[in-house]
Amino acid sequence: MPDRVPEIRFRSRSPQQGDRLSGLPAVRLRAIPIIGLIGLLGLAFAPMSAYAKYEVRIEAPRELRKLLEAHLDLARFADRDDLSDDEFRFLVSAVPRQVTDLLETQGYFTPAVTTDERVVDGKPHIDITVTPGPITEVSALSLSFKGAVLTEAPARETATREAWTLREGDPFSQQAWDAAKDAALKTLQAERYLGARITRSEARINPVTHKAALLVDFDSGPTFTLGELQIDGTRRYPAWIISNINPLNVGEIYSTARIDELQKQIQATPYFASVALNVGNDPANPELTPIRLKVSEYPYQSMRTSVGFSSDTGPYIAGSYSFFNLANRAWVFNVTGRLERDQEVGAIQISMPPGRKGWVNSVLASYTRTDIEDTVINSLRAGVQRVRVSQLYDYTYSLLFYNDRLSQNVGPPTTSHALVPNWTWTRRDVDDLVFPRSGNLVTVSAGFAVKHVLSEQTFARLYATGRQYFPIGQADLLLLRLEMGGVFTSGSTNEVPASLLFRAGGANSVRGYSYNSIGNTVSGSVLPTKYMVTASSEYQHWFTREWGSAVFYDMGTATDTWPERRLYSGVGVGARWRSPVGPVNLDVAYGIQNRSWRPYLTLGIAF
Repeated sequence: MPDRVPEIRFRSRSPQQGDRLSGLPAVRLRAIPIIGLIGLLGLAFAPMSAYAKYEVRIEAPRELRKLLEAHLDLARFADRDDLSDDEFRFLVSAVPRQVTDLLETQGYFTPAVTTDERVVDGKPHIDITVTPGPITEVSALSLSFKGAVLTEAPARETATREAWTLREGDPFSQQAWDAAKDAALKTLQAERYLGARITRSEARINPVTHKAALLVDFDSGPTFTLGELQIDGTRRYPAWIISNINPLNVGEIYSTARIDELQKQIQATPYFASVALNVGNDPANPELTPIRLKVSEYPYQSMRTSVGFSSDTGPYIAGSYSFFNLANRAWVFNVTGRLERDQEVGAIQISMPPGRKGWVNSVLASYTRTDIEDTVINSLRAGVQRVRVSQLYDYTYSLLFYNDRLSQNVGPPTTSHALVPNWTWTRRDVDDLVFPRSGNLVTVSAGFAVKHVLSEQTFARLYATGRQYFPIGQADLLLLRLEMGGVFTSGSTNEVPASLLFRAGGANSVRGYSYNSIGNTVSGSVLPTKYMVTASSEYQHWFTREWGSAVFYDMGTATDTWPERRLYSGVGVGARWRSPVGPVNLDVAYGIQNRSWRPYLTLGIAF
């Protein structure tokens, strides 16, 4: 045993210095393509031969075998039939060095590599046996900071330390080393310190003890504040649209979340197809750093059509037409229509451009006809609304006039109308808006009508729905959903517009029952009711990033008289797919009360 234990030091420059890889593995990873390049040059200039294709078999732990099969030159060139004998010998001789270099990126610094070459039926077979040896573990970690963060915002230092993902006792690998540095640096840069950088990073590997001592120095640099928004690319639509929805204030401290909020606000408008944002990050000029914004615009007109299928209402065809510069004032004129098996919808809306703080005023009218569970509802509504959409919250204030006509199996049709002021609030606090794993989504709505004020009955209407996501382990999750609504009036529901009442059942309600089949049943017709409550619990197990399964239990009711309510429940299983266009759910549920099985297909988050 030598007197001095051999030590390998991995050094890297900061990402700002142009070297994102670090340590000896980074150097050797760059050497691997050089070896391959030498081999390829040999293939290009060597005389052709009749050297047959060869077989390569690698015996190693599964994950390491995949790495070697993908990057080992001898394995990559196995299908070539134009190798000379010298080229083949070169690839075989390079195996031990290449295997060692590749395994060092995974934390194995003392692998044993053997090659066994034989000829079977005139074809070379090379068996490569790899014993990786002990994996190197992190034994010590030192993160140090300098710059304004030490005195101005110690909480940013704490957040950066918490974002470091490679802890003592964890296996060391090149990927984990790079990921930890990237995560920590991005956290430091996310607020105040846009120009922060890593000034030194070093991983000291002891190949005898299989321990890694990590050292990283961060320099926060100065605090950055935001300057004026510089807009480029507006030709069709006025730049003040962006200025009106801009949530940023000149002089405020830089925050990545606030920059993202600006981008999302712009993309939420109907005018701009893409948004590119650039914030100056020169540490020498941190005050009032410029924000450069470049947009590409949609044309004045847009027409869309779509076809699809819903397990609740059957096949459908939908279309829309939009004109984004009505009266040459950037007003948006929009017409939509949707034809389904059990429902027809048509709507027209004229919206003004966003005003100060992003509020959008509009006038609208719509007509809906539904024929579900032997109950036909024709609903006409018209009015005005004021909407503001932000990154986390949506607000809607509306004043709508409803005129509904309800037909059922027995008795004459009933008509009702009401003028309803309404307020709706939505909060999105999830880790991912498309594929959430943690957080919650909440919507609350409240409205009322007063008798003789364009209304037949005085009533108040409340509605709320929410979803809570709980991550389980690395991939699974628990989803809890609650939905409730109530119309509170001392009069009859016949004098309340039917479209403001409630029914339950279906893919996004109580599975195991047909769509809107839970309500007040009269002579075979299922009528909407005053009160509705549904709840669901669902456990999702994900086999891969894209595919998973689910088990669930739903329950709920819709009733006119709460003490006389009847509770319905359903259980089932389903498949989950994170598709490129959003989540796709395929479920099969058993309705316990009606003792029947029903399939359901849904696309996207119903919210």
